[in-house]
Amino acid sequence: MSWTHFIALMPLKDPLQRDYYAQMASAERWSVRTLRERIDSMLYERTALSQKPGETIAQELATMRDAQRMSPALVMRDPYILDFLGLRDTWQEGDLEAAIIREMESFLLELGAGFSFVARQKRIQIDGEDFHLDLLFYNRKLRRLVAVELKVGEFKAAFKGQMELYLRWLDKHEREPEEASPLGIILCTGKKREQIELLELDKSGIHVAEYLTALPPRGVLVERLQQATQRAQLQIEQRKTDNE
Repeated sequence: MSWTHFIALMPLKDPLQRDYYAQMASAERWSVRTLRERIDSMLYERTALSQKPGETIAQELATMRDAQRMSPALVMRDPYILDFLGLRDTWQEGDLEAAIIREMESFLLELGAGFSFVARQKRIQIDGEDFHLDLLFYNRKLRRLVAVELKVGEFKAAFKGQMELYLRWLDKHEREPEEASPLGIILCTGKKREQIELLELDKSGIHVAEYLTALPPRGVLVERLQQATQRAQLQIEQRKTDNE
């Protein structure tokens, strides 16, 4: 990285946050402009990694630095900012999918490092019945397929079973021997957090995230992400208490 990169990182007070941006900028060869854009969009705060305990964050960043290997927590985000799709007022899932295909380059950038597009409406045939997965990607950093389901509305518990079916089919019929098991991303306009916690989706390789079709004011986004971090910390403390 150049000296200008380090100048862009200097205002960041959190050492883990600063280390994340430094490593990502180096690994992804970000320009100074891209680095500043990522910081302004609060990319670190939107990663699944930022919701973990500090020791875990430091360990995963060390693995990324020393082994040149990313974990799903480094790649997955919440929320995803899809303001570039140009969706306004009301829309259907088909409209969202069509807009993503139209703006695929921007969508891949928002998904994160290493994603490449594989298929739209991937046909999955089970017991003579046809199912269709909205979008299928491959992530070179994670070396695994990533299935994406698009939902208009809040998360529902039934979405888990649908995604698990798709992931197990992909694992059986599409995964190459050297690849890790497929991951799933369910994009919704809202999350029911207790349902997600009780379903233990992280153990199923499924990530549920909200998407925003308009970039909110920075203050609103900051408050929203701070609340998410506080909830995650409370859950971590509760698990520690339950295990004692």
